[in-house]
Formats: sequence, structure tokens, C-alpha cells
Amino acid sequence: MRTQTNHPAKVYLVGAGPGDPDLLTLKAAKAIARADVLLVDDLVNPAVLKMASPEARVIPVGKRGGCQSTPQEFIERLMISEAQADRVVVRLKGGDPFIFGRGGEEREHLRAAGIEVEVINGISSGLAAPASLGIPLTHRNWSQGAVFVTGHGKTRDANPDWETLAKLDLTLVIYMGIARCAEIQAALLAGGKAPATPVAVIQSATGAAQAQLITTLARLPADLAASELGSPAIIVVGDVVRCADSTAHILQQRTASAS
Repeated sequence: MRTQTNHPAKVYLVGAGPGDPDLLTLKAAKAIARADVLLVDDLVNPAVLKMASPEARVIPVGKRGGCQSTPQEFIERLMISEAQADRVVVRLKGGDPFIFGRGGEEREHLRAAGIEVEVINGISSGLAAPASLGIPLTHRNWSQGAVFVTGHGKTRDANPDWETLAKLDLTLVIYMGIARCAEIQAALLAGGKAPATPVAVIQSATGAAQAQLITTLARLPADLAASELGSPAIIVVGDVVRCADSTAHILQQRTASAS
């Protein structure tokens, strides 16, 4: 650990992108390199940490649905205490800190404690996952917009209104929706979404373990179960999935032949 720094103490909320370290922004790489302390989420590719100073302290603070997680309150207290000790702190998050990354909450707590904060955006998996298959989120022939939505609300009452979303002629990009896939599918169908609507599921986007499924809304729960794909994954619902590269259909074909 460096005992002195030439930079004013502050916290950087940094998006590490979807997985591929080459997708890290230059600004993020510079912040990582100057950090005294890095608080790192589970979904961050370990290769990104090679950009850190060898003297920097790396603290894993994983938060994963269904797994033992570091309490959010502890993470916030740790960021504040490290910054108040005149250390440059990087809170390193998968994707983008302001898209389902709790970056807004962390910024509020840090600023309330008088800590300087800078947000450095990252490429969200909701953008990178469909793009890795050649799927645009908007297309003049298929969709005039996209909705980014979580499949896992803070409480059940906070879950999205799927039936209302079904009525919008927009691409749905669903984060953290695997565990509630059947519930989401039923609500979208109840809202009037066509059973033949194309759906893509992309696991571990842009990483070495990326896998995907191309299917329809009607077949989504069954095909997903047969594919054995799981979290972390992005679900894309909409006609833009028709643009997926032909190679993306390989897993679908294997699933269909096995069922």
C-alpha cells in the first residue's frame, strides 16, 4: 500500500464492462492504475486487475443473487473510511455503475459523508450481450426503442409491470431475470405479447464462458431449462432478435434436438 499519493483522496465508481477487458474505457484504466484501494465485484474479470498498481490493496466485495454477499452497508462504510484515510478508492463494478449497479445509492452515501466522487461509465452487459450476437437494440424495421429493466425488484411489489411492458412495441432488455423467467414469460403473454416473439438469452457476455440461446417467448422457460444456461445473463425480448448471427442459433438447434 502506498503511504502517500499525489492525487486528492476520492472515490471512483468505475464500470469494468461486461467481461472482455478490452472493452474497458481508457478513463477507467487510468483510475484503476492510480487507485490505492480497489473494492471489486464478483463479475469483474480478474484480468482487469492487472492494470492496478502492485502496491494497491484489492478487496473482494461480491454481490450475487442467490449467493452469500457482502452487505451493502459494509461496502459503503469501507469506501468512506478508506477515502477519509486519504486513499484513492476505486469501487469496481461489472458493467456500468449506474445501470443496476447501485451506483446511485453509493454516490449519495459518499457525498453525504463529504467524499468526492467521480463516476466512470462502463459498457453495460445489456448493450454488449445482444451486440455480441449481432442483435441491435433498435432497428428501423423492428424497434424504435429499448427498455432496460430488472427481473428482480427490491421487493415483489417493486417488480416491473410486465403486462404494461408487453404492450409497448419496444425491445425489452432484462437483467437478473433467469430465476423468474417463467413468471416473466407468463406476464408478458398475459399482457398480449405474441408467443412467437423472438427471445435471446446471453450468459457471461463477451467472456470466455459466453453461451447463448435463441428461442421464442412461448418456448423460453422450457428451452432455457434444457440449455442449462444460468446467471449472469441478459434476456432480450423483441423482433430485433431476428438479426442474430446464424452461429447464435447453434445452441437452440442442440436444445431442440435434445428435447
